Amino acid sequence: MNAQKPADLLSLFEQGGPLMWVILMASVVGLFFFLERMYTLAPHRVLPRAFVDRIRAMAARGETRGAQLLCEENAASVALMMAAALRTYARGASRSEIKESVEEVGGREVAHLDRHVEIVGTVASVTPLLGLLGTVWGMIQVFQRFVDAYADGAATPDVFAAGIWTALITTAFGLFVAIPTLVLYKYLQGRNDRLIVLMEEDAMGLVDLLEENRRNGIARDGGEDTPSEQERGPADAPAEAGSA
Repeated sequence: MNAQKPADLLSLFEQGGPLMWVILMASVVGLFFFLERMYTLAPHRVLPRAFVDRIRAMAARGETRGAQLLCEENAASVALMMAAALRTYARGASRSEIKESVEEVGGREVAHLDRHVEIVGTVASVTPLLGLLGTVWGMIQVFQRFVDAYADGAATPDVFAAGIWTALITTAFGLFVAIPTLVLYKYLQGRNDRLIVLMEEDAMGLVDLLEENRRNGIARDGGEDTPSEQERGPADAPAEAGSA
């Protein structure tokens, strides 16, 4: 009994017609891109926690130049967003300008995270339609054969019923592929949304930290800012030579 199951499944697949191969190819494509996204967008690749903590610690000490170099050498999405913040801060830009630069880079990184995810969703949407198309085409052929058999006086209910269940194979196979693929697609979407939220929180946390450094007078090279000539009061001005 068990030895006959593979042969039975293969026979059903062959009876389903050419669209069974199209659905099978679509399922392979969907699975491939799901595994590719799972590998490429692993949390330790997109949002390495130890790296983020190190950059924040360096920024808190005012070592923004070194932190910027580390971010630019790292290919993680959050590192690119932090590098944008540090570059803008190094130019002496305001908090709103730093935030804008982070959001600009973040938009590109979000698009990168979502790339290929929609392919999995497309497979989940298209495969049941392909199955339905195969069934409709099969039903057309069944009715044509039944009409021809009826004209010859050889039409029987058994022949008609056998044609119907054969035509329904593609719909069943399409649903068999679409249901798990839809679950995988929704999982990828939820996973990406969580990563995006965490990236934004870390990047904006760095922006807030840089602004706090500015308020506390911590220089961008790790020292302390010295007051400019305009910020010095009369008491800070050097005594003029020859004053009494």
